[in-house]
Amino acid sequence: MNKWKWYVYIIECLDQSYYTGMSWKPQLRFDQHQSGLGGSYTTKHGVKRLVYVEEYKDLEQARIREKQIQGWTRIKKEKLINREWTNL
Repeated sequence: MNKWKWYVYIIECLDQSYYTGMSWKPQLRFDQHQSGLGGSYTTKHGVKRLVYVEEYKDLEQARIREKQIQGWTRIKKEKLINREWTNL
């Protein structure tokens, strides 16, 4: 049994794009993105702010959700971020 909670998060980048990722320590991972150690996408696009976080008890569920959100349009992501769309 996994003792960690997992989180799917969305970062708004400086160019107004969104980056979706997954971590068991979302604040630490955000700090890594801000410092340039988070990955190539956020290094290229810059980091503005952490805009959304969801919690999961299971790593596989978090992975599935991360991939789902990554495939969404910008409009759908914004509805999720703004909590305008339930049961996504």
